[in-house]
Amino acid sequence: MEALLKDLSPVLQLLAVMAMFSMLPFMFVCMTSFLRYAIVFGFLKQALGAQQIPPAIVLVGLSMILTFYTMAPVFQQMYEVGSKPYQESGSMVLAISEGSKPLKEFMLKQTREQDLAFFVQLARKEAPESVEDITIWEAAPAYILSELKTAFEIGFIIFIPFIVLDLVVANVLLALGMFMLSPTIVSLPFKLLIFIAVDGWGLVVNGLVGSYN
Repeated sequence: MEALLKDLSPVLQLLAVMAMFSMLPFMFVCMTSFLRYAIVFGFLKQALGAQQIPPAIVLVGLSMILTFYTMAPVFQQMYEVGSKPYQESGSMVLAISEGSKPLKEFMLKQTREQDLAFFVQLARKEAPESVEDITIWEAAPAYILSELKTAFEIGFIIFIPFIVLDLVVANVLLALGMFMLSPTIVSLPFKLLIFIAVDGWGLVVNGLVGSYN
């Protein structure tokens, strides 16, 4: 594979690099920790019941910043691993191929074995002899599936206390005979008060960042 990449003409290398760079937004969203952050923050916003606050752009920006913090060692390793073959051979395609290995290792650490086995079986007939034989395109869908499961599990845990509070407020309003008053409107200030009192944003962010250590 490496020999084939080295033999590519400069024009073909340029086309391959442009195609790879066009996939950078997909890779950043689906192949980094951004996926878990964005989904959990979306669940948290829904659980609070504040549909417009905070704005979606704020949550996306926070997810991006936390992603750079989480992925900084991986990005640094990708640069170091990829720059060496580029300096030796001048092949950008080979540099990207080698530089993607730390990203694959990061994804494999967060991926469940059954998800990885499923996509490896779809991609090939024989099982790989080692982890190094697994390609990044086999690891990526398994990583996405595992991250979705993990993010939904965290979202479920976040939802529980807010649902309990909604039920308590609804029962109190029912006991008082206030049928026309929406429990959501009444429970929102209490949700915000409790969330602020326990430093909810700090707990969620610390928990998410710590889940990658």
